[in-house]
Amino acid sequence: MNAPETLQVACSRAWPPPVVELLGEWRLRWADGFTGRANSVLAVGDPGRPVPEALRTVCDFAHDRGITPMAQVVRDSPTERAIAAEGWVEAKGHRRGHEVVVLTRPSFHVKARPPGGSFHVKVADEPTPEWWELTLGRDEDSEAARAVVTGGKVGYGVATLDGVTAGAVRGALVDGWLHVGRLEVAPAFRRRGLAKALMAAVHTWGAEHGADRAVLEVAEGNSGALALYAGLGYAPHHRYRYWVPAPGSCEDSTS
Repeated sequence: MNAPETLQVACSRAWPPPVVELLGEWRLRWADGFTGRANSVLAVGDPGRPVPEALRTVCDFAHDRGITPMAQVVRDSPTERAIAAEGWVEAKGHRRGHEVVVLTRPSFHVKARPPGGSFHVKVADEPTPEWWELTLGRDEDSEAARAVVTGGKVGYGVATLDGVTAGAVRGALVDGWLHVGRLEVAPAFRRRGLAKALMAAVHTWGAEHGADRAVLEVAEGNSGALALYAGLGYAPHHRYRYWVPAPGSCEDSTS
């Protein structure tokens, strides 16, 4: 695999769904609909069979588990061109944006600096109920979602003020990478430097646990997040897109 594909596999392992089945080097994933990353095929590497046959297997896997067939593919790669040639289309209806930028930071050996005010920021080994409330929407919270978020070696960053959880972030360790996700600041506490403080804390946690580089994934249209991460030393590594079958081209063979 080339560098973008290798990093995509690492990111997938940092966000592990309850069900993963290999299709050659492709990864079929299910998490009861929680996020595109955990409910699509990671189409990188060699599927071990012709692409049309591989996509038929993707359809069958998804239909058997009640999710929409979808492929996560490195943008402008030969695999993306092959999938497009089979009549699949960009998943422009994907709720969080179907085009994603993968950002990396090669070094983050920094110490967390407290934000202004009386906030306390730390990274814990277990999520608190308030952490869950802030990072998972009511329509997302499920057994499968919690399995994804808690899978692997994970640190749960929290920022508190007088016992109130004001912000949260997730850090996961895989292959020397710190994978950062689920950064959230409660509306009442925004624009006070909490996001930067949470990022500094999770960077420090990652370094303390042996990570020497960081990666995160941001929707292409999320200009605020992209600006924040650029200011923290992150730069684009590559991009990926989600693809789905054209209407009527991937019918459930069991129906």
